[in-house]
Amino acid sequence: MGENQVGQNETRVQEFILLTFPGSLYLKTSIFTLFLLMYILAISGNLAIIILVLTNGRLHTVIYYLLCNLSFLEIWYTTTTIPKTLPILLGRSQSISFTGCLLQMYFSYSFGCIEYFLLALMAYDQYLAICHPLCYNTIMDISLSGKLAASSWLCGFLILSVPAYLIARLSFCGPNVINHFLCSVDSWIVLSCTETHAVEVSIFVIAVIVIFSSFSITLLSYISIISTILRIPSSKSLQKAFSTCSSHFAFVVIWYGSTRIFLFVKPSKSRSLETTKTVNILNIIVTPVLNPFIYALRNKEVREASRSSLRWK
Repeated sequence: MGENQVGQNETRVQEFILLTFPGSLYLKTSIFTLFLLMYILAISGNLAIIILVLTNGRLHTVIYYLLCNLSFLEIWYTTTTIPKTLPILLGRSQSISFTGCLLQMYFSYSFGCIEYFLLALMAYDQYLAICHPLCYNTIMDISLSGKLAASSWLCGFLILSVPAYLIARLSFCGPNVINHFLCSVDSWIVLSCTETHAVEVSIFVIAVIVIFSSFSITLLSYISIISTILRIPSSKSLQKAFSTCSSHFAFVVIWYGSTRIFLFVKPSKSRSLETTKTVNILNIIVTPVLNPFIYALRNKEVREASRSSLRWK
């Protein structure tokens, strides 16, 4: 079951088996509880950020419009994987169709690329607001930021269409067991019985382009921001400038951790899926949970807007 005949001595896999995590039922139940709790926190926290920004007039600015995009992205990023993983941890069917696996991989990697682009766009917005405050409103407005955000989403989906197409053309003759809780590029490369060099090269090139371009924009923006902040004589203005960008900077540091780059840059048959499993937990579950907490706890405007909304209720 799960395979179709291709030739006399060859079968083609039509579905895969996700092993998720090895161990006892108690361990899997504990992981299920942790994943479910973090999924609820990720969805509710990011949804709260979106509602707060949309309903509070003081937050109707470009940076919070971009934050809404980021929170909306985080909701879908974690939703691509966790709803499928949770039933498996409880002993339900471990199978996932070829098409379902391909779509899960495509959307999770696309959302990862979009997040890089959005963080770079937010860094550029912070750069304009702090380094060029007098001409900020003539350069950046909701209309322009909307077009840039839409471009980030479009580029993220388009750029992953190439490896998705290449993966769809691979042959999988068996086994069909994925030692992971999701369908990653590594999974396809390990299980394929045909040449995967084109897939590996395409993912590597895309990762380098996405990471290098977004990181360069983010780094140059923050070099200019820090340089400008250090020249501010007034302690009050200094504090305001730091408060403006500290939340985004904290999130950028988490996102651009070494584990993220290790995960994205070089998929190959030689890499252990056990190693990438832990890293995927960080980017698909932990990061979406941290996003609303970082902005709620470190951003003064968000805290004040939250308090005023609570008082109004």
